[in-house]
Amino acid sequence: MRFLDHRRGRASRRPADFDPSAVSGPHPGAPSLRKKREVALPLLLAATVVGALALAGSHAFEAGTRLVNRDDPVALADQVVRQRLDAATAHREIEAALAAEDVDLAKSFVDLARSRGVSVDPGLLARVAAADTPQATAERTAKKFGQGLFTGEPDDAASLAGTLAGDLFVFGDVRDAAREGIRMAYGEEADELVLGLACVGIAVTAGTWVSLGAMAPVRAGLSVVKGAWRTGKLTGRMALWLGRSLRGVVDLGAARKAVSGAAWLHPAAAVRGLRAAVKAEKADGLKRFVSDVGRVQGRAGTRAALDGLNIAEGPKDVARIAKLAEKEGGRTRAILKLGGRAAIALTVGAMNLASWVIWALLSVVGFLSTVKSLTERVTRKALHRAKRRRAKRAARLVARTTARTAGLAAVAAALAAFSEARSEPSFA
Repeated sequence: MRFLDHRRGRASRRPADFDPSAVSGPHPGAPSLRKKREVALPLLLAATVVGALALAGSHAFEAGTRLVNRDDPVALADQVVRQRLDAATAHREIEAALAAEDVDLAKSFVDLARSRGVSVDPGLLARVAAADTPQATAERTAKKFGQGLFTGEPDDAASLAGTLAGDLFVFGDVRDAAREGIRMAYGEEADELVLGLACVGIAVTAGTWVSLGAMAPVRAGLSVVKGAWRTGKLTGRMALWLGRSLRGVVDLGAARKAVSGAAWLHPAAAVRGLRAAVKAEKADGLKRFVSDVGRVQGRAGTRAALDGLNIAEGPKDVARIAKLAEKEGGRTRAILKLGGRAAIALTVGAMNLASWVIWALLSVVGFLSTVKSLTERVTRKALHRAKRRRAKRAARLVARTTARTAGLAAVAAALAAFSEARSEPSFA
């Protein structure tokens, strides 16, 4: 094959299997595939770990915060509200409350939105204000008061007022106990919770009058708990705990005897029998529980207390709700509606929350390990290149020194030869 050799300006012949790279070698500025792979692999791993860390970071932060605040219901509630409350949510919840004629809940959401700086549509605020006029409130109050007085099933402040009016005059507890006695007379099983709460209520009512109202929160809490049970607003676990507590506090056999048969022919004796069935010395736990319910009712309203009992799984949850109600007041009901039990306790398992934190920590460790490995690789390559450069410089220096030494030796030999040539005698 003939081709033009530009360096000499003439054609030359080279073999067909000629490989220019075999003569000139690889370009010095083009890194090899192996070098690229050694750097790219750690970079890819680092990018993967950073992505995983970004994905788990927010979850881990939230999980860590909840774990730290697991014993502080106010902090837990604040975190839930920050995550879930926005303008769209507030609008939707207020609309739903007004549609259900639940003005109390609508007002609670309005107060919560204002306290968190969330804007609410002015037209919606006007509708809430119109639903809360004195005339509309008076009509609802009169109706609910009568409902609470005669049925003992409170669902707001007015109906609770009627229930309390009946309970403070023993009418409500006697009515409930008599109802259970009638069931027994017809061969039906008496409701032990209602009968036990009626017995405790009769004993507490006497204490309320004697203490000049000091036992009023306990009395109010009992009425709310009794109404919650009758309206199906107690959780299963809460009802189980309450049943066990009442069996330890109330002699249910004596209570059944007090309301069975012809006992109501002597009402005063029946009431004394119900009061005597209560073991006051064993009622401390039950007293704290109903007192917490009364605190919620006093600070946040009857419906907030009922909503709290609807999510509480034990007396500790009720104590948490009472603490939240002390801080938030009327906003408590909106918070409970917004977050449910997550507003007062860890609803996700502690191990599940801890797993997010552990995953984030492992991601950080993996990232640091990758950075360390990459740094070591780069450092080793830099040191290796520097070592090769030093070796090349040393080789060049040795070559130059050798060349100079050879040159000097040649000069010395020439001078020696010249000297010998001059020192030889001439025979010419």
